[in-house]
Formats: sequence, structure tokens, C-alpha cells
Amino acid sequence: MKIDNYKPDFLLEAVYQLDAESLGKIGITAVMVDLDNTLIAWNNPDGTPELLSWLEEMRENNIKVIVVSNNKHERVARAVEKFGVDYISRAMKPFALGINKALKRFDEKPSEVVMVGDQLMTDIRAAHRAGVRSILVKPLVESDAWNTKFNRWRERRVWKKLIARDGEPVWRTKLE
Repeated sequence: MKIDNYKPDFLLEAVYQLDAESLGKIGITAVMVDLDNTLIAWNNPDGTPELLSWLEEMRENNIKVIVVSNNKHERVARAVEKFGVDYISRAMKPFALGINKALKRFDEKPSEVVMVGDQLMTDIRAAHRAGVRSILVKPLVESDAWNTKFNRWRERRVWKKLIARDGEPVWRTKLE
């Protein structure tokens, strides 16, 4: 396992801290974002006022938001259609399939996209495979769906290796 395949380009406390100005400075025109525990809590499909405010800021600044989720179509559609957000379901992360599909469907270049997610093993790995920059965020809630628990166990092992090599992670509140 090559440890750099799992190292995020940026660490943020939450996706809602991504602001349009900072994204523009690094040439980002689209934000691909994981659904569960990144955009919304996996057990709260209605989202929060923070989510609505963030989506509005992205729209006002012509930054596309595209959900790239491993969930089945019905789950993703039910969660995001009320927000007017485009999506790719069954993305098959950690493979690049879903990100590549989104790049093609929404006519984006890898250099102008960032993938945001809460898991090293799926979101960050898929971003590296697709050649897009990555942002790891802390999960919105501590609990995980049953199918995520195995990835979290593997993730803890990877974090130990990253920390041994690079030191403790520094979580930011703003993209720098």
C-alpha cells in the first residue's frame, strides 16, 4: 500500500467551511462531495441551515456542487434532489469510476475540481486515482452506517502510518 494514495491535499473541519473565494484562488469551478457524513449526516437526510447557506454561496459564485456517492440511486436522489444538486450514485469509490463519470457528464477538467469526503479509504483514494485534488473533512456525526465501520478500522491503520511519517494532522477552518 502506497501511503501517499491516501493522503489528502487539504484537511478541513467541515465541507461548509469551503468558501467560494478560496476555491476560486486555486482554480476550482466544481466541488464533488461525498453524501453521508460529509454533506449531510448519514442519519439526517434533511440537511441543516449551514448546508443550505453553503449551497447558496456556491450557486451565487457559479461553483457546481456534485454529489459523488457509493449509495444506490434512490437513496442519493431522495437526499439531494430537494437541494437542486447534481449527483452520481453507485460511484464505486475507492475506484475513480464515479469521479470520472461526473467529470465527463458535467464537462469538468480534473485540475478545476476538488473531491471532498470524510473517508481516506474511499473518497481520498478515489480522488487520487482520478487525478483531482482532495479535501478530507471530519465526519458530521460520530456514528457510521454499518457498511462504513470496516473502512474506519482500515483508516485508523493508515492514519497511524501517515502520522508516523508526517506528524499529527492539522485540521483547518479555512482552505489555505
